[in-house]
Amino acid sequence: MTNQVTATIVWLLLLFGLMYFFTIRPQQKQQKEFRDMIAKLKKGDKIITIGGFHGTITDIKDQTVMVRLADKVEVELQKSGIRMVLGKKND
Repeated sequence: MTNQVTATIVWLLLLFGLMYFFTIRPQQKQQKEFRDMIAKLKKGDKIITIGGFHGTITDIKDQTVMVRLADKVEVELQKSGIRMVLGKKND
């Protein structure tokens, strides 16, 4: 009886370990990369939003950024709405 309990506990620990390495750990790494990307935002960076819009950061506030989408078109966007930073604008 104790061998079965021990074997069950070992299998549960093994299952939890696999779940950690294949789901939880990669998700934590992705969240850390996103926080680092948001912290490094600068004026003039070209970005892509979650909605697929391409724009250039013109101002950075505490929780939001001002993004120029086209000439005379600026929108205020939550920092969490940024999907990717492409780099500096090439003017």
